[in-house]
Amino acid sequence: MASYGVDGLPYGHFGDGCIHVRIDFPLAAQGGAAVFKRFMHDAASLVASHGGSLSGEHGDGRARSELLPLMYSAEAIAAFEAVKDLFDPADLLNPGVVVRPRPMDADLRRPQASPLPLLRGSGFSFAHDGGDFTAAVHRCVGVGKCRADLTSSGSFMCPSYLATRDEKDSTRGRARVLQEMANGSLVSGWDAPEVHESLDLCLSCKACSTDCPAGVDMAQYKSEVLHRTYRGKLRPVSHYALGWLPRWGRAVTAVPAVAGLVNVVLGVRPVAKLVLWAGGMDTRRKMVRFADEPFSRWWRRRVKRNGTSGPTQAPPSGLAGGHAGTREVVLWVDSFSQSLDGAGARAVVDVLEQAGYTVRVPEARACCGLTWITTGQLDGARARLRQTMDTLAPYVEAGLPIVGIEPSCTAVLRSDLPELFPDDPRAAALAGGVLTLAELLTSPDPVGPGDWQPPSLHGREVIAQPHCHQHAVMGYDADLALLTKAGANVRTLGGCCGLAGNFGMEKGHYDVSVAVAEHSLLPALREAPEGAVYLADGFSCRTQAEQLAGVRGVHLAELLRRP
Repeated sequence: MASYGVDGLPYGHFGDGCIHVRIDFPLAAQGGAAVFKRFMHDAASLVASHGGSLSGEHGDGRARSELLPLMYSAEAIAAFEAVKDLFDPADLLNPGVVVRPRPMDADLRRPQASPLPLLRGSGFSFAHDGGDFTAAVHRCVGVGKCRADLTSSGSFMCPSYLATRDEKDSTRGRARVLQEMANGSLVSGWDAPEVHESLDLCLSCKACSTDCPAGVDMAQYKSEVLHRTYRGKLRPVSHYALGWLPRWGRAVTAVPAVAGLVNVVLGVRPVAKLVLWAGGMDTRRKMVRFADEPFSRWWRRRVKRNGTSGPTQAPPSGLAGGHAGTREVVLWVDSFSQSLDGAGARAVVDVLEQAGYTVRVPEARACCGLTWITTGQLDGARARLRQTMDTLAPYVEAGLPIVGIEPSCTAVLRSDLPELFPDDPRAAALAGGVLTLAELLTSPDPVGPGDWQPPSLHGREVIAQPHCHQHAVMGYDADLALLTKAGANVRTLGGCCGLAGNFGMEKGHYDVSVAVAEHSLLPALREAPEGAVYLADGFSCRTQAEQLAGVRGVHLAELLRRP
């Protein structure tokens, strides 16, 4: 390896002299395929000289058939050919393998793949892959962990494959299709039907970005594909109905009493089914309810009534120390908490104040653009994230921690924001300055709440559903530590709830959405002891449980809030 200037990373299992190692052959470089071929011939000669086998546990295939004469005599090779001719005279079965082999460098996928550089000022940066979508999708080397059911050990990957057991619905299967698109030999173009069929059942849960050993982020790849396919074109109607959900929520809740009227109208089942059908959604779903009172209105009324919390304007420079004896924190109210379900946000305010913080809420709107991202409307997402940086960056610069409420939105600022704005220092600063509630409450001084103790939850049975994006980006350790400290008996579920933002609402996804929920969530809710609490910070997770099982979920803050 040293003589060829390559390095390797061992993975998988070792046994009986078999070592799995991924070698960084320069396949994307000019002449890289030739380097690969020379290396393999030299390595095979070395193995054969010690009496070893080239075939290993995976057979010969196209990768090693050319090397067999180094291990077998000419007479043995001739015998192989005779057996092949006897049973397959037309050479229909696996032509070019073992007998009369194709050159090992003839069908390599990577050297034939064209670079797919990022769109300037648009789309994801793929910074870890040199700004090249082709390099990103070739992260997948076929390990196949996405095909294993590891939900019992806390894994979330790959929910659609576990529901269908179809290779095309695995992370690996999707990566192969995208690699063929980059190669151009079998799949042609961003709008190729094979590409969109493969990505259709991807829930955009982001679990693969953490659970895949190679760090494949299929949710990001899907967003990029949708972005490049539909940019400047008419989109599927669900992209407007669900991708613009924060916009619709803001419009419905802007005028008092309108949300209540809309909820009443959409509560009439025939009307709801008509709206669902027109919006590209499955008519078996229920419509979401809009908040009768948006959080911002509740907040202004609360501040006016008791004035216990701090001002809502951006802080002046140098306010990091706060006022004497107090800790200041900024509450970032996402679109879901603002217009759809504000119970968690209101509870977070109470918990933060009970923990000794002075709470600030920015007046200006700050949407993370999550629904635009998942539907591939990345120009729209970038526009919203610019405004969010304008709103929240001054607080970060002043040294104030920012607390997110909805885990999927918090994950956008921690992960997608720097990928969409790699050259904006505010993006990196904001990614490092936003915390979940549990991360804040378990942080040491001076960020954490000092000697604050959570309320006792001894004897409480908690069924906890971590949001997929939280699992992938922030992790659930802080939440679990906080619950354990409070004395709760926690059963933490692995796997996705199945709704996954807009996925389970879209027409054609309902059955898979339910099947995903049946893998972990719904059995756990059916088996839960009487009085157990379903803990789900994610709006989607709570919606899925309520619609499919009639169980209302609560936010962590609702569980920790003292009366």
